[in-house]
Parts: sequence; C-alpha cells; structure tokens
Amino acid sequence: MGTCEVVDDCAKRKQSWDDFVAWEPCAGFMQSSWWSDFMVSAGWDHFGMVLRDRGTIVGGATIWRWAYDAESCFYFVPEGPVLMQADSIADQAQAFQAFMDFIDEKRRHDSSVVSHLRIEPPWESLPTFVHGFREVGEYFHVPRDTLLIDLTHSDTDILAQMKPKGRYNVAVARKHGVVIVEDASEQGVIDFCEMQTEMCERKGIKGQGSDYYQRLIPLLARTGQGGVYFAEYQGIRLAAAVVIIFGNVATYLYGASRATQRNVMAPYLLHFHIMREAKARGCEIYDLFGISPRHEAESGWTSFSEFKRKLGGREMSWVPSLDHVYDSLAYARYRESLQAEQDASVGLLSDSALQDKAST
Repeated sequence: MGTCEVVDDCAKRKQSWDDFVAWEPCAGFMQSSWWSDFMVSAGWDHFGMVLRDRGTIVGGATIWRWAYDAESCFYFVPEGPVLMQADSIADQAQAFQAFMDFIDEKRRHDSSVVSHLRIEPPWESLPTFVHGFREVGEYFHVPRDTLLIDLTHSDTDILAQMKPKGRYNVAVARKHGVVIVEDASEQGVIDFCEMQTEMCERKGIKGQGSDYYQRLIPLLARTGQGGVYFAEYQGIRLAAAVVIIFGNVATYLYGASRATQRNVMAPYLLHFHIMREAKARGCEIYDLFGISPRHEAESGWTSFSEFKRKLGGREMSWVPSLDHVYDSLAYARYRESLQAEQDASVGLLSDSALQDKAST
C-alpha cells in the first residue's frame, strides 16, 4: 500500500475521490464529497482520507463527525469505508488497517472525546479482516435491507420482473392518463414538502423538515445529481419521489403521496418512469433504499415495503451497523442519549423511524 492523504477542500482532490467512489461497487453517493458538504447544513462535520498506490486511489473514506454532547462525539462512515473490490483480500485488509490507523490517530487529536466509530458498509458478509466491532440494531442513514432493480434489461423485461400486481398497476395508471413530470422549481419543492407533511401526519411517522428539502432538491437539480418527480392526475399531484443519480446507480431516497385518487395507482407509473429515465442516463441499478425485513414485526413502514416489493428487484441484506468503541463511558452516555431520543419519539436514529421515504 502506498500513501495516505487527507482530503481537503481542493476541488481537484474532491473530484478524483468522487470519480473513484462513483464506480466502486461497494460504495455509494453518501461517500461523495458533495453529499458530505450538504450534510454540514444538517449539523454534521466531516473529514476524509484517501489511500493511493503509486498515485492511483485504492481506497479511503469520507468520515462524518457528530457531537452529541458538550464533551463527546462519534465518527460515522456511511456506505464505507471504500475498498477496491478488484483487489486481493490481502490488499483490502491492508487498506482497511490503514483506515483504522488513520481514525485512531485522528480521534487522539480530537478536541472532544470520541466515543466510537460507526460504519455502515454495503457488504453482504463481514470480511475476515474486520475485528473489534460490535453489531448494533439501529442504523443512521444506510438501511441494512434494500431492493435493487436491474436496469440493464429492456423496458418490457423490467416490467416483467415486477410482481403481477405491480405490473398491473402500471397499466392501470396509464389507462387513467397519469402523467409524470420532473419539477425542481420553487413550486416543485413546495409541492413535495406539503405532500410529504400530509403523508407523515396521515401515517404517524416522522419526516425531514421543509428546510432540508429546500436545500437538497435545488442542489440535486443544479449539480445534475438527481431531482424530484411527480405523478399527476387531472392536474393534481398525487405522488412524488426524490431520486439521486450517482455513478451507475439511481437511488429512491425520499417519497410522498396523497390519500386521494388512490385508484389511479399513480406511484407505480411514477417509479416505472424513473427507472426508464435513470436507464436513459446510463444507470444500471435502481436502489429502492430500504425495506423492512420479512421476519420483522409489522410497523409503520410495512406498507411501504409491500409497495416496493411489487416493483420487483433483488432483495439485499447488508451486514449490521458496526460500532468500534474507543471510550466505554462516553459510549454508554451516547447509548443513553440515543435511548432518550427514541423514547421521546424523536426518531433520529432508530430502525423504525429514520427513513421518511414512502410511496403508496
């Protein structure tokens, strides 16, 4: 393994990292520099590290930092750390150890007590070289179960891989004349926020605040990293989806729907349209970004998962969220504060209430 460098605000360094992450299979948009910069507005700090071998990037991570009290913080790596899947296991192990050494050195010089490191990588199994982590039941930003739809097939085949009810509902929406539009204008942002607020109140779940989408949606449109789509019927917007495009993956990040005119099945045509649009933009995968495991007890998210499963795709389960504890007392305080937030139904970090994306 070659050198380890800190990712700074140099645009060239950021671009080279983003180009690497965009096409590495076990990574995602949450490892991009532009997404980390966006999350600063949500209260996170971040820093990064890149591993190079003779000048070529072979791994690294964007690391987020969250201070949960006046004296303590933790580090968080969503969809990472990023290891080259084409490398040998030995090379990946070396890259992972370099990452851990970097984190250890960083936390020793942090002005706060770093209680732990949390990683949420999209790994199907735990590599043998990963040691010293404990599995935890909740996740922050990366659901541990999801559906991936293959977009490399024809439109006919994409429809055919849906469940019969999903395929039928696409036809119903077409018959009713449902129209799909993309609208990241100021009015589009307003419409999405209103629709999602209505949906969250109806289903008793917690969503992001309007200011979050007022920052996110224009950013996606401005940078070409995605947008917001609406399904309209007789001039009324019935369903919406915020989609991120990064590398060859389109991700359904957030959604909203109204309770009216459900018989026209607007959400089904909405997502089939998004699949076709994403495919036209070079995407090979549509990630529905979160489903409830089949064995999980029924919750407020069960109906969303049932809807997504009708769209087809391959169910994927990633390894649980992993915590590496550096300070046991600070970590105990963190767990207590997390439990207090969950008990108060804040829903910031719990499995059942983190992801506010929905579409029914």
